[in-house]
Amino acid sequence: MKLSVLRKGLLIVGIATTAAAWVAQAGSVTAKGSDTMVILAQKWAEVYMGKTPGVKIQVTGGGTGTGFAALQNRTTDLCNASRKIRAKEIENCIKAFGKRPTEYKVAMDGLSVYVHTENKVNELSLPQLELIFTGKIRNWKELGGADAPIVLYSRENSSGTYEFFKEHVLKGKDFASNAQTMPGTAAVLQAVAKEKNGIGYGGAAYGEGAKHVAVKKDDTSEALQPTEELVVKGAYPISRYLFIYLNPALDKGDVATYLKWMRSEDGQKVVKDVGYFPLPKHLRE
Repeated sequence: MKLSVLRKGLLIVGIATTAAAWVAQAGSVTAKGSDTMVILAQKWAEVYMGKTPGVKIQVTGGGTGTGFAALQNRTTDLCNASRKIRAKEIENCIKAFGKRPTEYKVAMDGLSVYVHTENKVNELSLPQLELIFTGKIRNWKELGGADAPIVLYSRENSSGTYEFFKEHVLKGKDFASNAQTMPGTAAVLQAVAKEKNGIGYGGAAYGEGAKHVAVKKDDTSEALQPTEELVVKGAYPISRYLFIYLNPALDKGDVATYLKWMRSEDGQKVVKDVGYFPLPKHLRE
């Protein structure tokens, strides 16, 4: 009789524990991926959790490639990406959960080029940037600057920013072998801020401590800074969207509500506050 009661008690405890674990997980959203987007994703999470008690949002970086791997492995709800998903990644997602991931544009960015504040060079063209980062131009004097070797700072190859810059600026060519790989945009910026001959690239929200070089499409074009107006209308030469991808089966409940809020007036205000650029109104939902 006592043994039966004990077993019943253990069963009740087991059910209660399982229920408690389920409740602990309910209302939680995970986001992983782009280091460029980390400061934005963290601010979104902070503001949204302040407005929505009971919802827990966990944000981690690691790079866009890492985010897509987590999406394929079903270890994250949301993949933050600073570039579009590739065909192979779509294929892997279809193998993992049977459908093409849903894509949301969530913000805009003007990829910035940083140099030291004392650097005399104020503008560069896309062809010049290609020659600099592929190692064909090696001295600042070739660009109207000091007679000093150019020190290159880049991102790791799992970074969406690295891949975007390689595709759109280097036209698919490899970075110079002497380019120093940094673990995130903040690290690139810090390195350039300390190195007088340094040059690097990253998202527009990062920029404190270094100078943003104006960028022109070619030698005859106007040199432009990544301002909201120029980025949103696509005039700035290195403009891009920032994305979130997810398994369509998860696009419901707390996840769907959170995604809708990101693209709302309140969510897009956070985008602007962080230093990126809100989506054009016709792309918001």
